[in-house]
Amino acid sequence: MEPLARLTRRQLDALRAIGARETPLLGVSLKAIASSLKVRPPSALGHLTPLEQMGLVARHRGKSRLTTQGSRTLAEYQRHHRVAENLFRTLGLSAQDTCDAASEVDLAISHATVERICAAEGHPSVCPHGEPISPCSDEKGSR
Repeated sequence: MEPLARLTRRQLDALRAIGARETPLLGVSLKAIASSLKVRPPSALGHLTPLEQMGLVARHRGKSRLTTQGSRTLAEYQRHHRVAENLFRTLGLSAQDTCDAASEVDLAISHATVERICAAEGHPSVCPHGEPISPCSDEKGSR
């Protein structure tokens, strides 16, 4: 099973909170993650523990950091979300509506399906918000 398919939306939110706040030298405190998730630290820890068990997050001295696998999973999520946004954009939805619709399916669609959607859309380079979409795995050298 793909890592994204195993994540809950809240676990993904925790992964994104860490990715947005960590620096090369510093991890992210449980308090900062809890604040980002708008929950108390014990609830945030409940989302972090499975991420650590999946090998996506490493905790050391109260700070959380993405592992290499966690960074790859977060990048894969961004690709899934942005490709899904483009698909919904073809239906005439606004940029915000594309984001909302993509959030309903981005964790559920497989990597292979995202690759097929991307190819059918002509390999878009940006999403409706102007954020970059990484190339398909089979075209990385061709862009």
